[in-house]
Amino acid sequence: MEIVARCLDRALAGSRLQDVRVRHSGCLRCSDRELGTAALGKRVSRVRRRAKLVLLELEDGTLLAFHLKMTGRLLVTRQEDVELDKHTHLVFSLPDDRVFLFRDVRKFGYCRLFATRAELRAWPFYAGLGPEPLDLDVTDFVGLFRGRRGRIKPLLLDQTLLAGIGNIYADESLHLAGIHPETPADAIGYEGYVGLHTGLIRVLQQAIEAGGSTFSDFVDASGTSGGFQNNFLVYRRAGQPCTSCGGGLERITVTGRSSVFCPVCQQNPRAEQEP
Repeated sequence: MEIVARCLDRALAGSRLQDVRVRHSGCLRCSDRELGTAALGKRVSRVRRRAKLVLLELEDGTLLAFHLKMTGRLLVTRQEDVELDKHTHLVFSLPDDRVFLFRDVRKFGYCRLFATRAELRAWPFYAGLGPEPLDLDVTDFVGLFRGRRGRIKPLLLDQTLLAGIGNIYADESLHLAGIHPETPADAIGYEGYVGLHTGLIRVLQQAIEAGGSTFSDFVDASGTSGGFQNNFLVYRRAGQPCTSCGGGLERITVTGRSSVFCPVCQQNPRAEQEP
């Protein structure tokens, strides 16, 4: 989402939304008319990300919040290159023969409208988000987990604790820190969290530099695929050799989410306690 937001900011900031076409009202959390009235003719001030939301801020303070879920895409392209299919739900026309599109194959994504930043901050979903990992120093990061006893992998994915971390970056950062995904949070210790913070920041920064991770449908707002998947250490590499020790990587399920790890480099503290 950071890649998408940065790309959209470069493409849309200063541009006026000349026309709004709603092709599938189900993606809206407002009426078609409300969206048109709020957005039509307004310039985009900036585009930013919060957790897994992409936020378009308009010149009068109105905000459009997009949650892309699994298959949603935001794309800016030339009008002549557009092929509107059943998956293209919103079309915003721009003044220079470009269009801004919201597409979603599975129709889980949505767009919400907020009249002010205060209204956005009052939205329970938004208000409940945890801090951004790139905004936290190591002391604050360690403090997030103080007194918690849950397993570390689900905690990393908990958006109310730490916003914006997905399955890929949780697995990769845990591997860099040498922490098993099922390790209880209260068993990691200060130095372990320092290593996890370092690994998480490193992974996120590398992913941003590489343009994100592409498998089947992720592209940035210009249609460009990411390249971080070429640098994965563990994610989607179950059965392959660990790049550190050469041992075989294993896959388990932790709270319903697939987790890949190295049993040598990321030893399970619970297994060590068994007779």
